[in-house]
Amino acid sequence: MGPMGATAALALATYGVRVTMITQWSWLANTPRAHITNQRAVEVLRDLGLEEEAVKYAVPWDQMGDALFTTSLAGPEIARIQTWGTGDDRVGDYIKGSPCPMLDIPQTFMEPLLVKNAAERGAKAVFSTRYLGHEDTGDGVTVRLLNRVSNQEYTVRAKFLVGADGAKSQIADEIGLHIEGQVARAGTAYIRFNADLSRFVEHRPSILHWIMNPAADFGEIGMGLLRCVRPWNEWIAGWGFNIEAGEPDLSEETILQQIRTLVGDPTLEPEIVSVSTWFVNQQFAHTMSKGRVFCGGDATHRHPPSSGLGSNTCMQDAHNLAWKLAYVVKGHAGTELLESYSEERVPVGEQIVKRANQSRADYAPFRECWQTADSSGEKSVATGLERLNAPTPEGEELRAHLEKALDLKNYEFNAHGTELNQRYASGAVVLEETEERWNRDPQLYLQATTRPGAKIPHAWLVGKDGKRVSTLDITGKGRFTLITGLSGIAWESATAQLALPFLDTVLVGRPGYEDPYKYWARKREIAEAGALLVRPDGVVAWRHTEAVRDAETARRLLKGAIETVLSVTL
Repeated sequence: MGPMGATAALALATYGVRVTMITQWSWLANTPRAHITNQRAVEVLRDLGLEEEAVKYAVPWDQMGDALFTTSLAGPEIARIQTWGTGDDRVGDYIKGSPCPMLDIPQTFMEPLLVKNAAERGAKAVFSTRYLGHEDTGDGVTVRLLNRVSNQEYTVRAKFLVGADGAKSQIADEIGLHIEGQVARAGTAYIRFNADLSRFVEHRPSILHWIMNPAADFGEIGMGLLRCVRPWNEWIAGWGFNIEAGEPDLSEETILQQIRTLVGDPTLEPEIVSVSTWFVNQQFAHTMSKGRVFCGGDATHRHPPSSGLGSNTCMQDAHNLAWKLAYVVKGHAGTELLESYSEERVPVGEQIVKRANQSRADYAPFRECWQTADSSGEKSVATGLERLNAPTPEGEELRAHLEKALDLKNYEFNAHGTELNQRYASGAVVLEETEERWNRDPQLYLQATTRPGAKIPHAWLVGKDGKRVSTLDITGKGRFTLITGLSGIAWESATAQLALPFLDTVLVGRPGYEDPYKYWARKREIAEAGALLVRPDGVVAWRHTEAVRDAETARRLLKGAIETVLSVTL
């Protein structure tokens, strides 16, 4: 019941589909592993009615911000970067791009939020139950389970099986998914501890603090990390280790000394909560399903937490898959629709695996400009600071390198495009022949568009009560939405004639959907009497850019688009 499985269960229950979620454990996440929750993932929560509740458990956006590169938490700083869109030069992009903020929600809070709401909406939650295997019979799936409390085996019959069983996925192995990449190519020690460090961070709030200190100069990144779990008392200390040398020294004495060094307080008495190691993977699946069995989340894309893409991508996998399963189960779509899940999500999985691992490699320039060894080879913070701050040509060159190194980290910490610029190409999208031209770096900047395959752009409208409502709020919710303008009455007539139970029509400009700011008029990229067909996951499935005035023409065009997208004959 990780983020993928719990989100899938939540969405399916919300759509009125009977669903059972199963975990071999007696409860949910026991460590705050994933935490960065980007705008697209918050949009998923918003669509499922959980954004406001999620905010209650989150570190607010404005406290996620000034990531430090420093010699210790108490020691001299080397550089800062405003992260997650909080910087003066980027915050406007993020605000314009989505009605949702960035949030920091540790997995120990996110999973219970998802599971609780899924259960309240009808999903069945089964704990302490181990998955043993399955048989896909073509018309359904028989799943074998073991109750770990009673030690009894039993079977469950289902129409479909979703494997969200993590990076060592048994289900992915059983259905023979082709997983490309490398396992355990680097190692990291993670120590959870409690200590009041507010005096060091309250005046410069951030959730990530990179420690450039010879005591943490191990492994691939070459820095230590202090991650704030909950301001400002719950923390994780992390540092790399050489996996070829075996397990790292994680004795109490070593851990205490390392935490004190990273914090910069030799008298600190932290409360050690847990000690663990994890390994850097670089793997993605070439397909995410076989027959009636689907996989997602870490089962299909395995990577380090760099760039904060993990749980976000897991939740988006689920959001993409759930509506398709629901439409097939309800008879609204042909089973061919389910093929689009792999077609759309495999490229995303490959992208984020490569991005997360590249973000780790992009720390190398920091090491190059932070030279801590003196003439005898002895390493110290003092030597590194002396060289970096020297009023000499060498110092000037090092500082120039540092500036470039800091700019490079925008691809990890301010990668708005990486997070929101997904473009789907599948049978569930009626693609256009012309290729999209990118106006700015597609990794750094969101390029909102109504092109089929892209998420519908956010634009503020004004609702019936006079309050602002996003275009994201008038779409989704498990339904298709046809969006047109005041003069698009032919489309309204067409949807009425088709009388599909899952299709809504919105005429922007009418009371309840007014566009007084003209934000939508500037973003829609279609004529006022043109039309957009938006899928339940907020992705544009099809558009007709030119005005249509004739109801029969509109009906014919819309019918053809829906039949193509849903693999069904109306």
